[in-house]
Amino acid sequence: MKRLIVARKVVQGSFLALFIYILWSTTYPLTGAVPADTFFVTDPLIMLLTSLARRLVLPGIAVSLLLVAAGAVIGRFFCGWVCPLGTCIDIAGSFGRKRTLADGRNAKLRRIKYLVLGLLVIFAAAGLQLAWVVDPQVIMARFVSLNLIPTTTLLINGLFSWTIRIFRLYGPVYDLYRSLRMSFLGVKAYYFTHALFIFMLFAGIMYAAWELRRWWCRVLCPLGALYALAARTAFLERRVQPCKACKKCVSDCRMGAIRRDISYVKSECILCMDCVYDCPQQATTFSFVKQRPKPSGNGITRRDFLKLAAVSVVPALGFPAAVRTAGRAKVIRPPAALEEDEFVDRCVRCGNCMKVCITNGLQPAMFESGMTGIWTPRLVPEIGYCEYRCTLCGNVCPTGALPRLTPREKRLTRLGIAKINRSICLPWKEKKTCLVCEEHCPIPNKAIRFKKQDINGTMIARPYIRPELCIGCGICQTKCPTRPERSIKVYPVKVTHADANGKVKKETLARGR
Repeated sequence: MKRLIVARKVVQGSFLALFIYILWSTTYPLTGAVPADTFFVTDPLIMLLTSLARRLVLPGIAVSLLLVAAGAVIGRFFCGWVCPLGTCIDIAGSFGRKRTLADGRNAKLRRIKYLVLGLLVIFAAAGLQLAWVVDPQVIMARFVSLNLIPTTTLLINGLFSWTIRIFRLYGPVYDLYRSLRMSFLGVKAYYFTHALFIFMLFAGIMYAAWELRRWWCRVLCPLGALYALAARTAFLERRVQPCKACKKCVSDCRMGAIRRDISYVKSECILCMDCVYDCPQQATTFSFVKQRPKPSGNGITRRDFLKLAAVSVVPALGFPAAVRTAGRAKVIRPPAALEEDEFVDRCVRCGNCMKVCITNGLQPAMFESGMTGIWTPRLVPEIGYCEYRCTLCGNVCPTGALPRLTPREKRLTRLGIAKINRSICLPWKEKKTCLVCEEHCPIPNKAIRFKKQDINGTMIARPYIRPELCIGCGICQTKCPTRPERSIKVYPVKVTHADANGKVKKETLARGR
């Protein structure tokens, strides 16, 4: 029995299931037993580069450093046993074809991920955090939150509804459906803009694994590169003795870590244990016996270092500042988001806040906030508003880009301010009675009031905004009946931000209600 392989698959499946469960249970109310940021505090790439970019120490960074230290002792275990994206890649690769690359080509390809890691570090040192683009846990979280959960929920809901309606199963089947609606299917299925692009990125990684097993992990993954650097000093090593040179382990290695001469690149081994059981002579073992060091055959060459140094001149000359300001348009951020530059760096685009938003108002941005703001959350009142008493987005943010707010702080936090377009507002333009915006305004003293005017003998109540009370929650815009354009809109002016420590600024909170 292949005990180690069975153990690995059980561990992989358990961590993948836990990852999905955490994201699935991150909804209103927060009923999940595991905090939403659990996996992200185990991600040293996100923790370290975000801390470097913002010159601070994120809470939970010690957990990440402990995992890196464990990798320096055991090896690159995280990639082979824990990483949820790695598990999906293994599943996709199991249906693909086994391709073996020459040692030289393997060595050239695996250098790319070190260059990617080096560039991310350089940009972070220059104040621009870009780890969210290629971090495997963030990619997986975006896919699960914005693609997998909404699609699965819609399909199962639709299947139950169709079955019950067509076959008139209003007995036990309907009772089962109701119970699922209270638990598993209780997550609302929302639509997210750019969800197709997020899916295409995930699908591309899976297709690459189908073409060449663990292609992403071999070639591009910067988190894998970080663990590989730590694993070069690992005490756990692969030993082959005696060997008849059948080279079955060479062709079966999913990482291409085993060379033609049966030696292996320790930093590329993810401890999948396939070679232990694939060896016909059962000559392969792993032990903590220290062997004579061998050339690793990977890392960054002098030429690669010079290329990296040349590229690093760009961020050093102020490229991040240029990118931040180029084409930036104002967007409505979630409540008490950090100042824009810091928010963009702290946000890892995991999708937690968007997935948990109970009105579907938080949507991923594209270029509305500049090149560096891609996939950051923004409030789109045309789709949904910011619920007056909801504090979920800050509670599930793993990096503090959105601070945790008390209910009182949330009620006093300003996102923007509403303005009325009198040229299309029904009471102003067509002299019709409309009370929608005022009725839905959640402020106790009402930030939207009416003033009555005598128009040709008819008293018309026309709305106006009280800017000193408006918090820009957007419910008035969401509920406004005018189409296709709303006659009342929220603009992100005089907003409330948090400071670098996640504390909401007191000058705005001093306003009474």
